[in-house]
Amino acid sequence: MQPELRAAIVQDAASGRVLMLAWMDDEAERLTRETGEAWFWSRSRQELWRKGATSGNTLAVEELRDDCDGDVLLLRVRPNGPACHTGSVSCFAPWLWRTVAERAKERPAGSYVAGLLDEGVAACARKVGEEGVEAAVAALGESDERVIEEVADLWFHSYVLLAARGLDPSAVEDELRDRHSERTRR
Repeated sequence: MQPELRAAIVQDAASGRVLMLAWMDDEAERLTRETGEAWFWSRSRQELWRKGATSGNTLAVEELRDDCDGDVLLLRVRPNGPACHTGSVSCFAPWLWRTVAERAKERPAGSYVAGLLDEGVAACARKVGEEGVEAAVAALGESDERVIEEVADLWFHSYVLLAARGLDPSAVEDELRDRHSERTRR
């Protein structure tokens, strides 16, 4: 029999980024409070699990709060590695990034992403350069559809380049947010 569960929203205490949603029963909440590490209830395995027990990507809990109705928990954490099983910082990363990160991690045979990554950072960087030029050329004289197609290629290959360098697009988002904040303070 499945225990009574509450949704647990997991948020990076430093950045404010929502990392994941998991489920907690009373025992997972107790263990989390006692150990300072995030514990959850796995609905698929029907068992307690400590986040990072197999991956090493643990979550040090800085704060655990109930919502106003007492049916949802907020865990503010310091993550030790990516929160998502795909290797992404957040389970709420863009779907394209989750796909690229998963292919980078699993390297399935026949995958274009895996093949490009196997060629190395230089090959990925060349593709970003090619796609950037093609997007610029399309913007100067081709249809809107072609511009969209070329920018899509540029974004995709930019994600592959980030994966090749072991980076996450959340770092790019943070940089853009910091730049925006800096400009609005002026």
